[in-house]
Order: sequence, then structure tokens, then C-alpha cells
Amino acid sequence: MKALILVGGFGTRLRPLTLSVPKPIVEFGNKPSIIHQIEALVKVGVNEVVLAVNYQPDLMSACISQWEKKLGIKISYSQETEPLGTAGPLALARELLNDGDPFFVLNADIICTFPFADLLAFHKKHGGEGTIMVTKVEEPSKYGVVVANEEGKIQQFVEKPKIYVGNKINAGIYIFNPSVLNRIEPKPTSIEKEVFPKMAAEGQLYCMSLPGFWMDVGQPRDFLAGTALYLNHIAQVAKSELRTGEGFDGPVLVDSSAKIGKGCKIGPNVVIGPNCVIGDGVRLKDTVILEGVRVGDHTWVHQSILGWKSVIGRWVRIQNVSVLGQDVGVADELFINGGQVLPHKSIAESVPEPKIIM
Repeated sequence: MKALILVGGFGTRLRPLTLSVPKPIVEFGNKPSIIHQIEALVKVGVNEVVLAVNYQPDLMSACISQWEKKLGIKISYSQETEPLGTAGPLALARELLNDGDPFFVLNADIICTFPFADLLAFHKKHGGEGTIMVTKVEEPSKYGVVVANEEGKIQQFVEKPKIYVGNKINAGIYIFNPSVLNRIEPKPTSIEKEVFPKMAAEGQLYCMSLPGFWMDVGQPRDFLAGTALYLNHIAQVAKSELRTGEGFDGPVLVDSSAKIGKGCKIGPNVVIGPNCVIGDGVRLKDTVILEGVRVGDHTWVHQSILGWKSVIGRWVRIQNVSVLGQDVGVADELFINGGQVLPHKSIAESVPEPKIIM
């Protein structure tokens, strides 16, 4: 079996992190985010993954090649010369996907439990051309809602309904028969707005509800929320992976190479990457710290992302979805409140209000 992962975007919503690396290889839970998807695909028997790329393909290939060997899977690249939307990449990769078997298609921004085996079984059972996974939301009026009958056959899509028609939305995970490729041309096309409605009208598109958590982690606030969901999931199924003991509160994931000082209080919902150094008396909560970061003594970081190799001084306070790009320096005793700091910047004054530091 094969799978296509849509990784063609420029990752503008996750800047300043994506100014240094493509979004699919920004670490989520201490591994490139796209690897979570590829690992799950391998478990269900997928032996080739096609990445539809158009931004920094060399950087992505260099990172993922080591995982290709580790997971025993072939990873191919289908490079766009122009942005092709969410459907065009399927046509561009037609020769790789059109081998007679159903294939998966994923949005690279998605994190969840990836129940591909259940999706495949449901798809084969109903016999339609395509199946999409849907997830429940609390406020369906903000989304495009999927309306289906009891068997899962999709009847219509309703964009931001003003009256209640359902609470299930497209989760960005699909499986198709190769015949769907005949519907798509290699030009900018939206699979959600142009392809799916036609398939539904012909009775060829079904949906399956996604169990467990789901989050689109394509922007900082959602990246942090998705991290919390992921860590709480790990706490239920693989608790041994999490750091426990004195000073750790709730689900905390720490790379074995990281060094933690004395008197710290870390958690809940914290990820600390490889080769990080956390000083004494540091408080971390709802935060992601990427590889090589150094945090000075008695600093407080809440609901923020610290980019690779950044150096944070002593008695600093960082909060309110602040995001530091790669190699940012923050002087002692400063306050950063919702700051988005571009890579390689040195911060010598406090940032009391949310803004971009260029």
C-alpha cells in the first residue's frame, strides 16, 4: 500500500519556527511531526510514502532519510513547481499512486491516534470510491460540517452553518480507490471544495468518525494544545515514556540527553528536547522546548515555544503563546508576553505586548 502526505505549504502560520525548517520536520513530541504519521502508516502495512512538497525539499529529505532506513519504508518525493492546492498533488503523483490498491492521503498538519487499520476496513466494507475521517467539534458553526446518513454515506457539506446540521468536520485523513485520480487534473484544485462534493453527489464518498483526540497543529496556539492532547494520550497508553518524580507535575516528556537543574517545577504538558539545559529553580508549564535550548536559573516559561539553540537568561518570564525562532538570545530579567521573535535575534528589552520582533 501507498500513502500521499500533503506537505506543500510554506508553513506561514507556524512562523518563526518555519523560517528555519519546513513545518513537517518541526519536532512534535521530540520527533519530526510527519514521522508520527509515517510510523502509523508503517504499522498498517504501507510500504511507500509519497511526500508532495514545494518548500525546502532538500532540508526535508536530509532529515527524513534517516527515518526511511529506521522504519524500513520507501519515501518518494513529488515536487510541485507551483502550489497545486489539496487535490492537484494527487494528479501530479498519479504514476506513483495508480497501482490498483487503495491509498491513504493525509494533511501533514494533523496529529491524532491515526487509526488507519479501522479506516481501511471500513473503506473496503462500504465499497465506495473514497472515505474521509471526521472528528467532532464543539462549535460547528466555525467549520465546514460533514452531513452523512447512518451508514456513513456523505450527503452534503455545509460551510459554517448558521443552524445546526451536525458537529462533524473533515479531519484531513482520507483513503481512496485509484479511480479517484480520474477526477483530478494536475492544476491548482481543492479536494474539499471541488472533488468531494461531486463524489458525494454520486454516492461515492463515505465518512468514519475518528476516535480519540485530534488537532491541526499548524499554528502555535494549536501546536501547544495538540501537545497537551498528545502527552495526555501517552499518559494513558505508554506512561513509561514520560518523566515522573519530584519536580515533575503531570505529563512531561524529556529527552534523555537533557539536563534539569535543582528545585525545578516542570509540567503539566511540557516537552524538552535533546541537549537542552534547564537551570535551577526553573518553572515550565504548557511549553515546548526544542533541541539545544539553555534556560537560565529561576526563569518562568508558560504556554510558549522556545526554538532550537536559543539561550534564555536568568529570572526571565515568557508567556502568552510566545514563540522564539532558532538561536534567539534573551537577556536576564526580561518579560516576553506573546512575542514572536525571528531567528538569530538578541532581546535586550522586555516585550510587554504581543508583537513580532524582526
